[in-house]
Amino acid sequence: MLLRPKSEDVIKQIMNANSLPDWTRAFGEPLLSVRLRFTPEDFQVTEHLGWERSGDGEHDYLFIEKTGANTEWVARQLAQHAKVPVRDVGYAGLKDRHAITRQWFSVPRWHAPDWGLLKVPGVSVTACERHLRKLRRGAHKGNEFQIVLRLESKPDVDAWAQRIALIRARGVPNYFGEQRFGRGGGNLRLAADWAAGKRLPRDKRGMAISTVRSYLFNEALSRRVEAGTWSQFVAGDMANLDGSASVFEVASIDDELRRRCSEMDVHPAGILAGEGSELGPEEWQKALSKGRVEPGTRSLRLPVRDIVSTLEPEGIVLRFSLGRGAYATAVLRELCSW
Repeated sequence: MLLRPKSEDVIKQIMNANSLPDWTRAFGEPLLSVRLRFTPEDFQVTEHLGWERSGDGEHDYLFIEKTGANTEWVARQLAQHAKVPVRDVGYAGLKDRHAITRQWFSVPRWHAPDWGLLKVPGVSVTACERHLRKLRRGAHKGNEFQIVLRLESKPDVDAWAQRIALIRARGVPNYFGEQRFGRGGGNLRLAADWAAGKRLPRDKRGMAISTVRSYLFNEALSRRVEAGTWSQFVAGDMANLDGSASVFEVASIDDELRRRCSEMDVHPAGILAGEGSELGPEEWQKALSKGRVEPGTRSLRLPVRDIVSTLEPEGIVLRFSLGRGAYATAVLRELCSW
């Protein structure tokens, strides 16, 4: 019988190392050591909704460029300017603070705000459209990244090109990024408090649940990467249709399914822990079941679209696109360390 670790043992291991586990990489050790996010301009993210606005309705859709500001803070500034409750401001996803990011927000136009008068440091409105409904979390197609890797070691040009080609052809393991776990994995302490029965504010409780589910997913994915099965189906898998939340059971692994998998039309999907999933430390599983957290799924493989690498005076510049819910660090860790 497989012994399940105790949550305190997981916490102690991470806190003693002051870092998260070094989850298994698909293509070998990092090729370079780099400096990341040396300036906000080094990390640029552009959100794509992937659908058209209606052109009318009671919501202004603002495409905002922000520098050195997190998404929730910007939402509060927009709410204050429009004289609406911050809960009525919508956005599709949280974006990095230490970066230049471009993303959509929706704001009710009940008081006909003049967005030309918005004066917020580091924030500018680059487009304004109208739509019938509030923008909801996860309602975007994905994000486009431009990242400068400032070199701390000399690159092997041939090895780098080969690694980029592998990522282009096969994608990368769809790990949750380190920001999900807080600095040095600190959010896992919050998760342990929640699992022990400590009452938390709603937002902290949500963070604790997300941390538990993300950690357990990464652990399971790391085992699949180590076994070499992260990008192929095995018995008992679910299948995720590329670019959607659609998941279906794999009745049999036949040549047609293998073909669709090789063409990245479908991906193996892993479990996001919830009630009755029986994953990880017993304390975490009991808390998930007590909280009636519904199990979910997530693709084990992350396609990396349009990846291009160029050597420029400031370093290597990477450009690529990812679907919603994906982390750029899942791509970077297959290339470099920082």
